Amino acid sequence: MEQDPERACLRSFELHESESSLYVLGTNSDRTLWRLLKIDRSEPSELVIDECSTVYTESEHPDLLKGLDDEHRSTGGVKFVTKFYGIIGFIKFLGPYYMLIITEQKKIGEIFGHPVYQVTRTSMVELANSKTRSTFQNFKDENRYRKILNALDLRKDFFFSYSYHIMRSLQKNLADPQDGWTLYETIFVWNEYLTRRIRNCLRNTLWTVALVHGFFKQDKFSISGKDIMFTLIARRSRHYAGTRYLKRGVNEKGRVANDVETEQIVYEAVPGPTEVSSVVQNRGSIPLFWSQETSKLNLKPDIILHEMQNNYEATELHFENLRARYGNPIIILNLIKTRERRESILRREFDKAIKIINKSLSEENHLRFLHWDLHQNSQGKPTNVLDVLLKVAFRALNLTEFFYCQVAPNSETSAQCPTLLNGLDQYLCDDNNSDDTECTEIVGDVSQEDISGSSDSSGNATTEDKFENSGLPPPKPPKFQKGVLRTNCIDCLDRTNVAQYAHGLAALGHQLHALGFIESPELGLEAPLAHHLMHFYEMMGDTLAVQYSGSAAHNKVFSAKRGHLKLFIQSQEFFRTLQRHYSNTCIDANKQAAINLFLGYFQPQQEKPALWELESSAGKHNNNLFDGHPSTLKRVKSDGTILHESNASISGSGRCHNEQLSASQPDVQNGFQFPTSESDSLHENDISSACGSGVAHLRYTPTASDVLHVPRAKVEYCHDSGDSNFLDLEWLSTSGNSSDERSIATSTPDANLSNENVISGITPDIMENHLAEMQYQKLPRNFVQWVNHGDTFWY
Repeated sequence: MEQDPERACLRSFELHESESSLYVLGTNSDRTLWRLLKIDRSEPSELVIDECSTVYTESEHPDLLKGLDDEHRSTGGVKFVTKFYGIIGFIKFLGPYYMLIITEQKKIGEIFGHPVYQVTRTSMVELANSKTRSTFQNFKDENRYRKILNALDLRKDFFFSYSYHIMRSLQKNLADPQDGWTLYETIFVWNEYLTRRIRNCLRNTLWTVALVHGFFKQDKFSISGKDIMFTLIARRSRHYAGTRYLKRGVNEKGRVANDVETEQIVYEAVPGPTEVSSVVQNRGSIPLFWSQETSKLNLKPDIILHEMQNNYEATELHFENLRARYGNPIIILNLIKTRERRESILRREFDKAIKIINKSLSEENHLRFLHWDLHQNSQGKPTNVLDVLLKVAFRALNLTEFFYCQVAPNSETSAQCPTLLNGLDQYLCDDNNSDDTECTEIVGDVSQEDISGSSDSSGNATTEDKFENSGLPPPKPPKFQKGVLRTNCIDCLDRTNVAQYAHGLAALGHQLHALGFIESPELGLEAPLAHHLMHFYEMMGDTLAVQYSGSAAHNKVFSAKRGHLKLFIQSQEFFRTLQRHYSNTCIDANKQAAINLFLGYFQPQQEKPALWELESSAGKHNNNLFDGHPSTLKRVKSDGTILHESNASISGSGRCHNEQLSASQPDVQNGFQFPTSESDSLHENDISSACGSGVAHLRYTPTASDVLHVPRAKVEYCHDSGDSNFLDLEWLSTSGNSSDERSIATSTPDANLSNENVISGITPDIMENHLAEMQYQKLPRNFVQWVNHGDTFWY
């Protein structure tokens, strides 16, 4: 065929089965070519995969199936099983291998014409056939592992793209184009472990999809008579991943809990050459060794701070990792409380860690930080905090800048992405690169000297000359983001999301200004686009909060900005707190176990302790295999299971014939499997050795030497210049109020009003609406008093 088959993205697949083999036939978007993959079923405990080198045309497809059917005629021929849209990977518990596939998908957007899909239905295909299945034992434990895995719902917030590397930011994709199977080893590909064996065997990713977990939302809006495509992406890291109380702080490799990269992409929604801009920010748990024990009786369990090192090596490793990902400077926005006993423990220790780390760094590499108590500053009018956060965002953007460039779509094939109009190499959608070079993440500090005015290596004219000769205006010089704003509170959910909205709003103004759509780079909080953007960030915050904590985010500031009544806001916050508490105490243990299986942090072995026999470890940070498992696992009764079993009678397993796979087979030590493939050593999958005992007791009870004890007396803390080293706190505190001046049920009660007409500041002009809201929600008056006054629930 004239088209290079090695550069064709397979998008649709057919699964056929015989008694001895499974056959996967894959085709591209226009069904002009077909590839064949064979999976052997005669060795149920090993994975044997062969890829046919022949590329078939659409007309040869029926003959291929007929030939396979004739080959297996003596054992019943070849039967069609199902159509699907990509292999998620392969997993093994105590018996045969299983193949996880996507059976339904939904398009949720596109980037430069490259569709992005959400997983809407999956299936687990057993590779063992009817004969080999009977050789396995421990069916009870095998089924239990399958049920545990089903607690992770792949139909919620997992997305992928066949032709665009959605696991990387736009700046990395355009300025540092990479391709090939090593892209799966980035920190945002959640099925890296599940695809490792097939990638090592085939040295390509034609048959698999790279799943990203988080949030994706895209919409068009009009400005200055032009349609603008706005995309908001949140990518959750697979390292140290888990649920709220079972994953806190940092591990010894510098990986933090709830590490999320947020990217905001803006470009004009027109075909052909265009301009594009993106900006990236980050959120993640406070990079210290700390934990909280779940308690059914305590909504706010104590924070336990573990003194495991004096020089904050893990904390420093975390910021080195951020610097490798984003460049300099690293700006830390810490929003935790300064006068609350629990949070102030971390506030002081985090501040100490930053300052100690900075002493060992050169001045240009210093961590920039701001400690600002968002909760305290929102006690009056919650929306006032947005004015302050906008000032912080503008100052941060002046330091990190943002990504902007002009791009042109490739004219050869739609399976390729746009390229920078600056003479850089083309960015190709080649998911098949056999080159096994290391996957290097681009650092954000790309110099414009390396970009602007670069010449064609063939000796042709420069890009500027080509545009001058064509009569078109020369391209604008690109801008690159250098560094990142890292925001955190305690959970990195509620307060963090408000701050990220402010940064997104400030960035959007700069992006639209760079694209030529607005005259000033500043967008006010009352601008229509600001309200539209707030809806995006509110949706993202709710989605990430459900993933990490089990409930939607506390959106007090957003609700106040919309003018919602105080009763509505506080009652909503209360019920979300209860929902979050129930999830943390009753559901999260099972979710954590499912995540550990899916990510490969726990791998079952015969005659070794089972997952449900191991105790949970919310505070264990001494490099165990996994850090949060329940002593008993409760099955979550929900139809939202991740992997719906196929009704087809299929099975099988085998070993890859590639010698590379045998070299990467996991070792067995202390009852666990530890992958030792190249991706483990290079990309730190956080899979490490367990304790020496037969059953690792992972519920960690800190000793006196491990816990940093803080008196229960009121913590004294004074605001001084030590709270920030990248902006003036006095300038920040004198921020003008540009927010909405509408009354929002937090006004002070009029002294002339009677008690009957005042309920926590509700004046007569809004009393009627307030009572109507109470009646609508069927809330008892005692509950209303409790919400507003914060006293005992029962009167």
